Amino acid sequence: MKIAVLDIKGKDTGRKANLSDDVFAIEPNEHAVYLDVKQYLAHQRQGTHKAKERAEIAGSTRKIKKQKGTGTARAGSIKSPIFRGGGRIFGPRPKDYTQKLNKNLKRLARKSALTLKSKDNAIIVVEDFDFDTPRTKDFVEVLKTLGIENKKSLIVLGDSNKGVYLSSRNFKGSEVITNSELSTYKILNANSVVLLESSLEGIESNLNKQ
Repeated sequence: MKIAVLDIKGKDTGRKANLSDDVFAIEPNEHAVYLDVKQYLAHQRQGTHKAKERAEIAGSTRKIKKQKGTGTARAGSIKSPIFRGGGRIFGPRPKDYTQKLNKNLKRLARKSALTLKSKDNAIIVVEDFDFDTPRTKDFVEVLKTLGIENKKSLIVLGDSNKGVYLSSRNFKGSEVITNSELSTYKILNANSVVLLESSLEGIESNLNKQ
């Protein structure tokens, strides 16, 4: 599949980029996409939630009132969960939310996500560019010329580019990553995916590994 290569002013350079059908035109596997996105979101959870239970509360172990004759229920400790300041019954405990998926399934999910974006004409290929001095204004200007300044976008670089990355940090509507950081969630979370020419070879190489 061929797609026009644009410059940073949004104009056609007259060149065509060849997008591999093995990556950008497969039969999408929605279940693989679901599993990969589910894993990504699960890994964002810290799992540090914790509430103190009865044995962890600091307090006296003295029996707070006599067993009989009060007309109320028995009570043996101020740390009892039924009292204010006592322990919590079945409170949350630290938990590891990480999930395991095999590499082939994750590659299939990313290929499926790129195929879905390709079918929606949401992929733009731009020739490599850089900024001499990092400026958010210059980065936003590039997005405007591409017609995506008001859309959530994902910019995929071939290699780390400090000028482009620093220019994008203050612009919340766009995220800049390298091809090795590409994930199913980030692809689907963006309205437009902008691929720099130098990123294509790395993306296809990473996703076609055996």
